Amino acid sequence: MKLYRGFATVGGMTVISRVLGFVRDMLIAAVLGASSITDAFFVGFRVPNMFRRIFAEGAFNAAFIPLFTKKLHAQGDAAARDFAALALSGLTLVLFAFVILAEIAMPWLMLLLAPGFAEDPDKFRLAVLLGRIALPYLVFMSWVALYTGLLNTLGRFAAAAFAPSLLNVVLILVLLGLVATGTGEQTIAGVALAWGVVVSGLLQVAVVAFAAIRAGLRLKLERPRFTPDMKRLLQLAVPGMIAGGMAQITIVISTIIASLQDRVVSWLYYADRIFQLPLGLIGVAVGVVLLPDLSHKLRTGDHRAVIDSENRALEFSLLLTVPAAVALFIASWPIMRVLFERGAFTTVDARATAGMLSALAIGLPAYVLIKALQPSFFAREDTKTPMIYAGIAMAANAALSYALFVILGAVGIAIATSLTGWINVVLLAAELRRRGEFELDDQFRRAFVGIVLASLAMGAVLWGLTAWLDPWFTPDRGLLVQIFALAGLIGVGLGTYLVVGAFAGALKPRTLLKDLLGR
Repeated sequence: MKLYRGFATVGGMTVISRVLGFVRDMLIAAVLGASSITDAFFVGFRVPNMFRRIFAEGAFNAAFIPLFTKKLHAQGDAAARDFAALALSGLTLVLFAFVILAEIAMPWLMLLLAPGFAEDPDKFRLAVLLGRIALPYLVFMSWVALYTGLLNTLGRFAAAAFAPSLLNVVLILVLLGLVATGTGEQTIAGVALAWGVVVSGLLQVAVVAFAAIRAGLRLKLERPRFTPDMKRLLQLAVPGMIAGGMAQITIVISTIIASLQDRVVSWLYYADRIFQLPLGLIGVAVGVVLLPDLSHKLRTGDHRAVIDSENRALEFSLLLTVPAAVALFIASWPIMRVLFERGAFTTVDARATAGMLSALAIGLPAYVLIKALQPSFFAREDTKTPMIYAGIAMAANAALSYALFVILGAVGIAIATSLTGWINVVLLAAELRRRGEFELDDQFRRAFVGIVLASLAMGAVLWGLTAWLDPWFTPDRGLLVQIFALAGLIGVGLGTYLVVGAFAGALKPRTLLKDLLGR
């Protein structure tokens, strides 16, 4: 089915981006380790990333795609293109004004994001500088988000899904340059990485803009006008911005708490990078493909097709997410040792980061399910309900993060993040059920039982195999041996899941392959 092909396209491109991201982070860990420079860069880079998720990925696409789809169905290509051009102009005006203000206010933003840095003036000044350099990335990525929405609505997923890889390519080149010049342990390393972020943003804009032109969607900046269409876009976008803001405040709260203890910011970052691989592969793919698909089907009035898409999205999400969560929970220690424990990244760092990854893994299915459930609201032009539930989740995260940090230490932040995700899932699913806009079909129920059984079998095998292979994961064995040991662990686990899953009814390999190939 076309939905699965879309998932596969976006997911495949995301895998490329995440693999490159691992290479990037391995280089950062080897060159910079868990140092004041990496802390400053991670927090500085978080500034444009945080506001990108508020302005662009969440709010804008949630509002823009349903309205663009409605315009496309009701008035045709020309009217939809004019709407997109006007939206681009308005977005650009708001972003330029915001960036100017944020550049001025960067020291205060940094105090909010990482108050613990204030105790080290050099680290604080570096974080402010890197945040200012990287901030224009927000503008470029917001443009990318708009063009991505256009392309996804037309069923063209490849170019937009590939674009994020360019960030990792540019930063890898910067890091290799730092190694070659021997400046990896100097402040200049953070500055070079921040400029690499900006350059990658420009390259991503070029890729998606060219793809849109090839699809017949050449957009020109024009004088912003507050038309009824823009008013409706703003009405839908503001709740999405608030919801996105709450999600970012949750991250800020975690960063604030983490900054109170040395190296925790970096530990949390490295654990989150591994956590983001399956979340990006599955969750982002489902969210990106499902919203335009539901928007089109709601415009045609095909309720049964809408229910089918929702169920298949959930089924696809859990098919990959549940085993990924089990694997990350059990194998977090060897994963961290193989990927990061070398150079400036010590065994202590690997042990602490592995504990955080195991805690985050508990919430992995929840965050993917959120990506699968939210489009059901957005496609119906309801951005307020997810906003309200994001606020409840934010409040829960704030309380849980602090309480668990006091009780359990650094790992408590990751546990709070997982629990918050499950709270949000329960709220979203219960609301859709109450409205009668969602129901689980028999195919999903059968697949779910098989997924659970296959994941449990895989977990048992991984548990024993991880202990047996443990001596082969130590750095003194050499990177090549470590990689082969980890690859063997992953291969056996995946093979177990596929075999048991096929017998238990979790998946039908031949049918799934035909769907992905479009046959």
